[in-house]
Amino acid sequence: MENWANRKTLILGRSEMIGLLTPAEYNQCVEQAYRMHGEGRYYMDPKGHIVIDRFPGEWEVMPSYIEEPHSAACKWVSIRENNRANFNLPTVFSILIYTEPETGFPLAIVDGSYHTVMRTGSAGAVSAKWMARKNSKTLAIVGAGHMAEGALATFNEVFDWKDVRIWSRSQETLDHFAEAQQPKYDKFKLKMSTDVEEVVSGADVVVTLTPARSPLVRAEWVSPGTHIAAVGADKAGDQELDGKLLTNARIFVDDIRQCRTDGEINVPLSQGLITEDDIAGEIGEVITGKKKGRTSDDEITIFDSTGIALQDSATVPLEYERAMAAGVGIEKKMIST
Repeated sequence: MENWANRKTLILGRSEMIGLLTPAEYNQCVEQAYRMHGEGRYYMDPKGHIVIDRFPGEWEVMPSYIEEPHSAACKWVSIRENNRANFNLPTVFSILIYTEPETGFPLAIVDGSYHTVMRTGSAGAVSAKWMARKNSKTLAIVGAGHMAEGALATFNEVFDWKDVRIWSRSQETLDHFAEAQQPKYDKFKLKMSTDVEEVVSGADVVVTLTPARSPLVRAEWVSPGTHIAAVGADKAGDQELDGKLLTNARIFVDDIRQCRTDGEINVPLSQGLITEDDIAGEIGEVITGKKKGRTSDDEITIFDSTGIALQDSATVPLEYERAMAAGVGIEKKMIST
């Protein structure tokens, strides 16, 4: 029997998390999370929110347990909207705690920022794998922040893109994104634009990654057969898509309990544009074969991704294994007996 009293906890910073997994491996881990969700082999409540009016932003808490890999994790996310302007700090801090399920021993405490960028990208990429048309060639990314970096890397593993378009309100943001990301990709040239319609029109797959509180993507811009991964909306009142789009699409969510209050569907539901009966199902049901994703080449499919805690518990065991093998981070004895 292992002597848990002698075990140490691994502590990893952001730089040590980068590169532990490939984008393809993040996709595999997130797909496994959805598979376990579809099979009911998990424990997870919708993410908790703590909002204090004096500090614009919120805290989010995301605990979960997954049967395979046998793992438990909890992510604590701090969002502070004034950080960059007032303190030269990131808007979002994320800490992930990985525990052994039987003992509750804290195996690792790691920075969750890069991890979240990648597994969030994978959420959309996995939805495209299962719902987009198989000959998809044109990718539109709405948003050019850190999440777009993860989306580009993970979506690149799913299809052989010929045309990749990126939108941001800020030309400076676009320039920075192109400078940092284009050298990583030689099969396509990134097309940058501050015109959303130009980016979205004619795209096979659209991924939205903004904190918008009013629609950015209009229904009339979206071609028949498009798949949309709506990833940005993750709290009440967030909305990136024209409500009309959802009335004429096959909609899947990551977790209906969470999406009804936090996801892209939350505003159309509250406005009565759609009801929960209009939701085709959860992505885990598609991956486990319980429901069909796309039913025709002309159908518009939408995946509402709020980011579920199960993605973290499915991914961190492999990150931990790789970090231990590479000897990165520091180990600290956290308990005494």
